[in-house]
Amino acid sequence: MKRVLVTGGAGFIGSHLCERLLSEGCDVLCVDNYFTGSKDNVRHLLDNHYFEVVRHDVTMPYYAEVDEIYNLACPASPIHYQYDPIQTMKVSMYGSMNMLGLAKRTKAKILQASTSEVYGDPVVHPQVESYWGNVNPIGIRSCYDEGKRAAETLFMDYYRQNGVKIKIIRIFNTYGPRMSKNDGRVVSNFIVQALKGEDITIYGDGSQTRSFQYVDDLVEGMVRMMNTGDDFIGPVNIGNPGEFTMLELAEKIIELTHSQSRLVFMPLPKDDPRQRKPDITLAKEKLDWEPKVKLEEGLKRTIQYFEQIL
Repeated sequence: MKRVLVTGGAGFIGSHLCERLLSEGCDVLCVDNYFTGSKDNVRHLLDNHYFEVVRHDVTMPYYAEVDEIYNLACPASPIHYQYDPIQTMKVSMYGSMNMLGLAKRTKAKILQASTSEVYGDPVVHPQVESYWGNVNPIGIRSCYDEGKRAAETLFMDYYRQNGVKIKIIRIFNTYGPRMSKNDGRVVSNFIVQALKGEDITIYGDGSQTRSFQYVDDLVEGMVRMMNTGDDFIGPVNIGNPGEFTMLELAEKIIELTHSQSRLVFMPLPKDDPRQRKPDITLAKEKLDWEPKVKLEEGLKRTIQYFEQIL
């Protein structure tokens, strides 16, 4: 039985990953400090004898005997990572160093959940893994963007200098059940506003684009990446290449919720990327992976979740 450590395991994505790993017969150790994660996300797993939860901040060293590590710990929505930007940077850097040190000691394989934000406001479209990005190093989003870029640097240096078995994925916008209703991400924002009959807030003119993948597709990609041979380390894009404007997303959510909400437009936040779309050629080739859940189907499942919690 593989013993797997998931940092940020009580978060939106982490909880789905823990669920998947348990279903595959793994012994799962979930580590979270509950800054953005929630005990409610993993409550249904607590009766499983092969699931363990530990409250811990990964900026401090952690010791365990494990075979694999999924490093997901980091606030991922602008509201949360801008609330305490210094701590956000610490999580990406010290958290990664601590987990890489653990992987080095235990000879565990370790996967870094990086982000499409390493591409910044891209001038290459769609984004390929060889693109170095267009990131403002002193902007209000830099704590997250540059933190994740620094984490990728640390992973590569532990691989080159110490022979640590690493994997790097770059996650594009992901949505699904267990998103927080107040995390400030566009899908949860629009759904909550629509279900409450409130105005739907669109920043800018709504022409900026994003690509949305359902959480189950992401988890599948993560597990496949971890299971590849040691010769493939990434980075590899994990995202849905379907590209939608904010206006298209808002109109689809209004349609699916039968809401009477109106669209209102607000100034675009500083350094907000104008477009985002992954090139997933490498994921198809190396992982035999591509997303399966269409946007409308994923939104229906997510809306059903928010109807329950609201």
